[in-house]
Amino acid sequence: MPRDFLKGVQDEYDVVVIGSGLAGLTSANILGRAGHRVLLLEQHYKLGGLATWFLRPGGHTFDISLHGFPYGMIKSCRRYWSREISDRIVQLKNIRFDNPQFSLTTTFDRQDFTRLLVEKFGQQEATVKAFFDTARGMNFYDDQSTTTGELFQRFFPNRNDIVRLLMEPISYANGSTLEDPAITYGIVFSNFMNKGVYIYEGGTDDLIKRMKKELESNNVDIRINCPVDKIDIKDGKVSAVQVQGRRIRCRAVVSNANLRTTVLNMIGEDRLDKDFVQQTQDVRLNNSSTQVYMALKEGESIDESSGDLFFTSTSPHFDTQSLLSRDITSRTFSFYYPRTRPWKKKERYAIVSSTNANWSDWADLSEHEYEESKADLVETTLDALERYIPGVRDKIDHAEAATPRTFQHYTKHQLGASFGTKFEGLAVSRDLPNQVGGMFHAGSVGIIMSGWLGAINYGVIVSNEVDQMLTSQSSAAV
Repeated sequence: MPRDFLKGVQDEYDVVVIGSGLAGLTSANILGRAGHRVLLLEQHYKLGGLATWFLRPGGHTFDISLHGFPYGMIKSCRRYWSREISDRIVQLKNIRFDNPQFSLTTTFDRQDFTRLLVEKFGQQEATVKAFFDTARGMNFYDDQSTTTGELFQRFFPNRNDIVRLLMEPISYANGSTLEDPAITYGIVFSNFMNKGVYIYEGGTDDLIKRMKKELESNNVDIRINCPVDKIDIKDGKVSAVQVQGRRIRCRAVVSNANLRTTVLNMIGEDRLDKDFVQQTQDVRLNNSSTQVYMALKEGESIDESSGDLFFTSTSPHFDTQSLLSRDITSRTFSFYYPRTRPWKKKERYAIVSSTNANWSDWADLSEHEYEESKADLVETTLDALERYIPGVRDKIDHAEAATPRTFQHYTKHQLGASFGTKFEGLAVSRDLPNQVGGMFHAGSVGIIMSGWLGAINYGVIVSNEVDQMLTSQSSAAV
């Protein structure tokens, strides 16, 4: 008899949160802490969304993808989660670049980037200061007509090498391109430039375990393997969710699922204004990525001079489309040492290679072609890594690849979009409560979702709005 994952679930909650990415987890925690009755439903068998992990024989644990985030993560985790979580966030100080235009090592903060731009790239300090001040002054309500490419041309005309230094890491952080609005770049870049790049020390399995403990202490009802089929609407307001044949009543829903899936599938086009439906249909999905996970044999190690994050490329010039090409020229290697990714009872090392990717390059392959293509991705990645760490291939105990199809399978994101939607999705996401009372979205949309920090902060924004709505309803009923 199949297990009933909804056993013990109540017939009614104040809020149902759909999806346990970091935005969904944070929304659920804040609302539970505020005293609301919260049900968190996750379609996968693990919490975390793309902030999760997997195990392989031989004691290997892999984080799903490259996780580097700004200093602001410490404050957000301390305030909205716990000090024991925030205290485990540490800086990565050895960020490396190697490509045909330059090779360098940096702490990836404003002070060091200013030094590099002046001393290595020959820029005037006043120009560099003006660029940083402009990026730092950007906000969500700024002019959206200026592109990132135009921003670079204004301050560093015809300097493709400088664009590469400033842009490449952000493309890996949120999938932005030179053609996207400049604010999709500037806000994320200035966040990193505050105090550098940070990581959660201990791995995502430790992080999610601590988050789950915190959720349970705030009386959040957590259920895995529970995909939501439909969101019921009555008199223009959320009334219930349908899951595994059950109808669970609620006053509010926070969807951490893909924006288009939430609006067009879970709610349904027939329940919404035609203009809003069209606006949703016009939202472009962002790109996806591939990963190669490599674990070293027990007893083997990597010298920490290899770096923490290593942006490599063989392309003679930088353009964001080459980052997406199936003919991979650019790879970012994330090195996991025992100090940053501890294993129980053993000192183990791992390397994860990340590349941005197009869904279309993987979607239509036959199963045989797909498996061959994944094997080729692993082999070419090992070849690329050998250039920097000679002999590393012989140290590898396990290697495997993930593709846009992998992300689509496990997360249900349309087209495996690991970076959500383009910037226009933000307006649709924010307008959803005006279309359906009590319906909120905190999924991956544009610049606000620049990795882990953006995810948590969007969860904070939305949960505060839900709390205000529920509190005002309760006050009115008295």
